[in-house]
Amino acid sequence: MDIGVVSKQSGLPVSTLRYYEEKGLIRSIGRNGLRRVFDETVLERLALIALGRQAGFSLNEILSVFTEDGPKIDREQLLQRAEEIDRTIKQLGHLRDGLKHAAACSAPSHFECPKFQRLMNIAISNQRRHKKAAS
Repeated sequence: MDIGVVSKQSGLPVSTLRYYEEKGLIRSIGRNGLRRVFDETVLERLALIALGRQAGFSLNEILSVFTEDGPKIDREQLLQRAEEIDRTIKQLGHLRDGLKHAAACSAPSHFECPKFQRLMNIAISNQRRHKKAAS
């Protein structure tokens, strides 16, 4: 399959396919003139990359899945990522509920609403935590 066909079938721009090839995530099997050519398995590989990206894995983490013997997925790593997603869902649920409360709150000012005050305190705590983690 030529790179244009792969691009069309995968929904990825040619530039992304070139980048993935440069990173070692996919490999062309040759050229047809100036255009890269890939075998049919590239679409399955691209689907696995897409799934990994949607789950929040970096390209380097995804690259580690691909071995000479085929994809080897670390089940423990999947479980850890699923637990991270569960924590994020829980945090977002609390945030959603707080925002809905703030939108309907009968307090004269949001700054007089204890629940809104809690939301702001959580936001600043999260910001501090992310800053520490980045350091």
